[in-house]
Amino acid sequence: MIDLHTHSTASDGSLAPAELVRKAAAEGLVAMALTDHDTVEGLSEAEKAADEAGIRFIPGIEIEIAFEPGEFHLLGLDLKDVGPPMVQLAARLATAREDRNLSMVELLRADGVDIDYGELRKIAGTGMIGRPHLAAALVARRVVRNKQAAFDRYLAKGRPYYVRKACVELEEALRVVHESGGLAFVAHPMSLFASWKRLAALFAEWKELGVDGIEAWHPTARLVECQRLNAMAGQFGFRVSAGSDYHGAPRPDRRLGHTVAGRPIGDEFLAVLER
Repeated sequence: MIDLHTHSTASDGSLAPAELVRKAAAEGLVAMALTDHDTVEGLSEAEKAADEAGIRFIPGIEIEIAFEPGEFHLLGLDLKDVGPPMVQLAARLATAREDRNLSMVELLRADGVDIDYGELRKIAGTGMIGRPHLAAALVARRVVRNKQAAFDRYLAKGRPYYVRKACVELEEALRVVHESGGLAFVAHPMSLFASWKRLAALFAEWKELGVDGIEAWHPTARLVECQRLNAMAGQFGFRVSAGSDYHGAPRPDRRLGHTVAGRPIGDEFLAVLER
């Protein structure tokens, strides 16, 4: 088995990069990509652990792209040279994320919810602060019963304390991924919330812009949707990737090396990285 989409504590996963790699090796994976959100902080640690464990390591990143009405995430896979362009882009996104978090905290405090930013840092540990940590703070203060209620009532898009996240334009993200020697894949396309007709139009447009492939196989989609995406990839000449989108404890339903309907991800998907 392999896995082309995982997350560590460098973003919003529960395992440190080295721990994640060791778990992957223990579960029989022969290759894995680390694709943390908007950061490359965990890549060096993960690569060292992969060398020690004897599995192939695939450096990656997941970048949020400006898009409406759904969410557009771009996977950069098999980055050969994580140099200044990628590092600078990640640093810019980190600053924007901090500004967004502070804005949400200020909105909450203005309405009488006393949340301290230092508390959020403790909840997040070594990872980046995000809405899940704000949700945890709301649960701790008994504003809501659980994290899902926090999102449904306060933190989801269109809710009172939601602040739009700074995103990257697709053309810039593609340029940086390609300058880093990587391949660019549309992650979990069903999160775009686009009709099949619009998806076809978008895929045609994105192929022209330089998108290399799509993640047709993802656990949040239905099997029939993954099969249809796989067929569409062939129509547009896209490479096809598969991943678990593993986060660990925050999403216990996802298993390393497995994708939609619990299907194992075979090492034949490594061919998607061939140049």
